[in-house]
Amino acid sequence: MKYIIVNADDFGRHEDINAAVEKGLREGCLRSATVMPGGRAFAGAIALARRYEELGLGVHFTLVDGRPILPPEEIPSLVTKDGVFYPDHNALLGQYLRGKVNLEEVRRELAAQLRRVENTGVPISHVDSHQHMHTLPGIIDIVIDLTKQAGIRAMRTPCTPLFAGSFGGLGQLVGRLGLGTLARLAKYKAKKQGLLTPEHFAGIVAGEAVSEAELLHVIHTMKDGTTEVMMHPGIHNDILQQDSGWQHDFEEELRAITSPKVKRALQEENAVPVNFRHLSAVNS
Repeated sequence: MKYIIVNADDFGRHEDINAAVEKGLREGCLRSATVMPGGRAFAGAIALARRYEELGLGVHFTLVDGRPILPPEEIPSLVTKDGVFYPDHNALLGQYLRGKVNLEEVRRELAAQLRRVENTGVPISHVDSHQHMHTLPGIIDIVIDLTKQAGIRAMRTPCTPLFAGSFGGLGQLVGRLGLGTLARLAKYKAKKQGLLTPEHFAGIVAGEAVSEAELLHVIHTMKDGTTEVMMHPGIHNDILQQDSGWQHDFEEELRAITSPKVKRALQEENAVPVNFRHLSAVNS
């Protein structure tokens, strides 16, 4: 049997992302989203999650490109002089490799993020992270520990395909190899600690949008088991690109999620859209 988890990352970052999640739920195959605890539209995301029981809500742990939950002075190794997280994974990775990231501060901040979502009362289906920072050595152990303590059953492990989408050269290949290696180690550790992960992962991790054609390819080549497809849908590209500083085609991903061709392909392949709660159901 084939199951597909189409997950919207960055839920709660902006109202136009929240609107896309709702549209994807109502008109498409989206059944899962991970919320940014420090997102400006967090309250709206939680309100939406309460309205749609079929939506599996995860925690999008954030250590880059966002705002912390704790006061910046309590986590000085994680923030810039402006009191916000470093702008992207490369900036944080540079600090990390120079030994300037305090893992105890990471634990406290991620625990605060988790508490903020827990305090809403909405059940948490799984965890992942913004720009996959949870796969870094040391950080993965903290995330697994917090996840288990909270009684959350599942976690993303982004074992990304090397050649999905357009080939971006040697740098992209090296980046995907690195992430794939970290993700496989994270998957091993998660499973050893009793956490559940989808058997397969899809989604283009270098910023390129998952188009209708790419999503159709994923569906038609799916293997048995559960496949997570990481996506970043949104409405109003101009607004979201300016807000995020990321020249991503959010609208194209929403079109793919709501495409009639995608719906037909899922039926043809007997692939069932689910969320991460499905993993708990089949492993109970």
